[in-house]
Amino acid sequence: MNAGADAHVAAQPDHVTGEDAWLATIAGYVDTLGFVALFGLFTAHVTGNFILIGSGLAGAGKGLLIKWLAFPAFVVGIVLARVLDNHLLARGHGTRACALYVTQAVLLAGFMIAGVLAVPITNADEPITIACGLLGAAAMGVQNAHGRLTARSVVANTVMTGNVTQAVIDAFDLLFSSGDAKTRHAARTRLLRTLPPVAGFAIGAGAGAAGYLFASFWALLPPLVALCVLAVLSRNTGSSQT
Repeated sequence: MNAGADAHVAAQPDHVTGEDAWLATIAGYVDTLGFVALFGLFTAHVTGNFILIGSGLAGAGKGLLIKWLAFPAFVVGIVLARVLDNHLLARGHGTRACALYVTQAVLLAGFMIAGVLAVPITNADEPITIACGLLGAAAMGVQNAHGRLTARSVVANTVMTGNVTQAVIDAFDLLFSSGDAKTRHAARTRLLRTLPPVAGFAIGAGAGAAGYLFASFWALLPPLVALCVLAVLSRNTGSSQT
């Protein structure tokens, strides 16, 4: 990160750090639940699906169609978020963030309902199964677009590879930098912003797997509630800043 990025990270309020952690928890939860329930489908990011498509073409795994269609569904979620954000551009960050959270919640509710209707899922190519996966991918497409559109987050909350890499670099600098107070301060600041989402994603992944085992697609209720709470809080925060 450059000095400007470091200053931007340091300037972020505590509630944004908490928001990142909650969003990462939701992403880990939904991604893992979708992976377990839908033949290895990743809903929160597309990189894993590209790998699974490649392995499917080589004859490994199943559910190739749903993984192919997940990409355009993910893109639809991003485009939907962009159109909505453009429409509300003059309303301020609180209103825009609230609208994006509500949109994601609606799509995630569709994911849950389609999943409940599809159970027991035995065929990855059933229309209701595919609809279930596409709604989940679209919901997470909205979340992926959210931080970039509203500038409320500077830490990725759906894919942790970059966060873990940065955390290891910052931890090393914090422990072994040669007395450079500025470097150590920047590393500490970034580390405090990066670790909560990483921990949240890991916790969410475990909770998503356990939730599906105990409650099937009804286990999507907790992230739905969390999104509704975030919508209300973001609207209130935006109102208090106007």
